[in-house]
Amino acid sequence: MSALRIITAAGLIVLLSACASQIDAGVAADEGTPGFLWGMWHGFVFPWAWIGSLFNPDIAVYAVPNRGAWYDLGFFLGITVLGGGSFFGSKSRSSG
Repeated sequence: MSALRIITAAGLIVLLSACASQIDAGVAADEGTPGFLWGMWHGFVFPWAWIGSLFNPDIAVYAVPNRGAWYDLGFFLGITVLGGGSFFGSKSRSSG
């Protein structure tokens, strides 16, 4: 029965991932278009940019257009690694 659950879960993930796409106008390879390093920076400053975006419509938390997958990878790493996502989740709590 557990094998059926795993196959079902994998099938649902594949179906959901088929819906994830980026509009072609959002991806550009021009000089100066944000890439991996800018994605890392934008991911790192995401919490502050999000707060700023609540008060100022000129502040965005995600650059469009960008270089696509490389920008996305940098953004993800910036949020999780540089932003402390994996660091704070891995701290062990001392009892006593």
